[in-house]
Amino acid sequence: MLSLAFILFMAVVTLFALPRLPSGGWLIVRYLALAAAVIVSSWYAGRHNAAHWTRALHAFLPVLIIPVLFNSMGDLIPWIWPHYFDDLLIAIDFSLFGGNHPTVLLERFIHPWLTTIMQFAYISYYPMALVLWAVLFMSKRPAAFDEAVFGLTLCFYLSYVGYLLVPAIGPRFTLTALQTRDLAAGPLVVAIQEALNTLENTKTDAFPSGHTAAALMMLYYAWKNREQVLTTVLVPAVAGLIVSTVYLRYHYVIDVFAGIALTFLSIYLAPPLLAFVSRSAGHPRDQLHHPS
Repeated sequence: MLSLAFILFMAVVTLFALPRLPSGGWLIVRYLALAAAVIVSSWYAGRHNAAHWTRALHAFLPVLIIPVLFNSMGDLIPWIWPHYFDDLLIAIDFSLFGGNHPTVLLERFIHPWLTTIMQFAYISYYPMALVLWAVLFMSKRPAAFDEAVFGLTLCFYLSYVGYLLVPAIGPRFTLTALQTRDLAAGPLVVAIQEALNTLENTKTDAFPSGHTAAALMMLYYAWKNREQVLTTVLVPAVAGLIVSTVYLRYHYVIDVFAGIALTFLSIYLAPPLLAFVSRSAGHPRDQLHHPS
């Protein structure tokens, strides 16, 4: 229901902006297809005689929905905003760091090996959620799994609202003229960066830092569910990931602070929203059991 609600929200925004969108019709079709996938998956998973794999597919469906929704914003945001908010975010960072730009200050630490480590820390974000959900799924704790899926999905969707309200492209595009050194990236790192730029259709995703917020949520759920091995692995991975967002010039520091705040907001909102959704749907909290 959470994904369905957000898809509906995105469809409504698209309808209001339709006259300005060159791909507006395609966006509506995309959202209708996503909504149909959620509804059909939910119907199959909710049947009393449903196979276990259909419930598992429904439970893991956000893994497919979230990237599609994220990329769809690249066909929406540039056409509904006449300007972005990078100047404001740059000014905030400049003030926070005593008249300096954080990405410029970090130039003294640039080294090819550090850049490589930071880039791999940054992309560790992509499989991290799937690993967390898989660990909880295989531990046969469906309520814990359900809570982690819901909370993390909520965090993603709230970050997307942030991109809609405060679009910004980040220092890798806006502060290039002020940087005195490049990141000393080797061929492998350059290939990774180019692949990310190609695959990510949405470029106005600086504020808040979704990498920061979602990674901290993953660490929180691993810790909360006493997954000690996973927590031990995630602590340095998440710390490195957060540092990498600024070192690699993807985010302003204020984006990271906003991402941390978003983590706390998601942790606060997720339990009552999950309880409400479960009551409204008339089934137990875990998505892997059929309605009683």
